[in-house]
Amino acid sequence: MSKGPITCHVLDVSLGRPAEGVEVNIQIHQKGQRNVDIFSPFAHGVTDADGRCLNLLPPRGSDEARLQNKQVGAGTYKIVFKPKEYFEKTGRKCFYPWVEITFEIENPEEHYHIPLLISPYSFTTYRGS
Repeated sequence: MSKGPITCHVLDVSLGRPAEGVEVNIQIHQKGQRNVDIFSPFAHGVTDADGRCLNLLPPRGSDEARLQNKQVGAGTYKIVFKPKEYFEKTGRKCFYPWVEITFEIENPEEHYHIPLLISPYSFTTYRGS
């Protein structure tokens, strides 16, 4: 199975292992009335046992991508991770119930991988490969 054009990986650095079951949403930016920034739902997934979400979107250029109108183009996107339930399932509280990362796609032909390193009271991210 080919992976989609935008993927992610969530690691619980406080335990040193993948974070399974974290809800992940991708939103696409649009300008609304009076130049108000609006982000609309674009894709949804949940991290697997390895903390990865490789199928948020169908592979680029696939029939499925065309049928679902899920073609990734140049623009601004937001990926929203919801780790609160994950931490609650492991008996811990967290300070950041949502982690929102806004990013730009300049070249839609490239692959965009967004890792998230989380603990109950911190997070960090970077552009992966």
